[in-house]
Amino acid sequence: MTFIDEIGWQLLHDLQSNARLPFAELGRRVGLSLPAVADRVRRMEEAGIIEGYRAEVSAERIGLPLTVFIQLQTVADHYSKFVQHVERMPEIMECHQITGVDSFIVKAAVCSKEHLAEIICSLNSFGHTTTSLVLSTPVSNRVLEHKAGLNGSRPLNGSNGAAPSNGAKSRSKSK
Repeated sequence: MTFIDEIGWQLLHDLQSNARLPFAELGRRVGLSLPAVADRVRRMEEAGIIEGYRAEVSAERIGLPLTVFIQLQTVADHYSKFVQHVERMPEIMECHQITGVDSFIVKAAVCSKEHLAEIICSLNSFGHTTTSLVLSTPVSNRVLEHKAGLNGSRPLNGSNGAAPSNGAKSRSKSK
């Protein structure tokens, strides 16, 4: 079994806070050499722990000032067509299949009430929707830490204390 040790958690914390930190700075913070940091980060990428690096874009500043969550109640027969539909909609930022009365919840960024009405009409063809307008976001992009419900280090996969090494991903990977 493989574990994320305290240094690994610190690297994850620092990269989540600022993915542009140079390996040399990360190494200074955790007391490792640049090659050792690069190797640890590469192994976490290969293990799928680090999924990518991306820029955070202000939807408001690019003309999409309204953020909404739209919940959809639909039947299972519509799931794949619904997912294909929202994948083609540039306004949809996230789509999650959920438990409970509703089947899906989507997060969208829109430019106006009229734009929102178009989105809702488009989604209503798949079932009943309920829409919530985001007034504020007091917590966002929270850094995941091992303190968040985990007791100590957790296994990754493998058995030598490190993620398996089977090919490298670039730090510039985006999702």
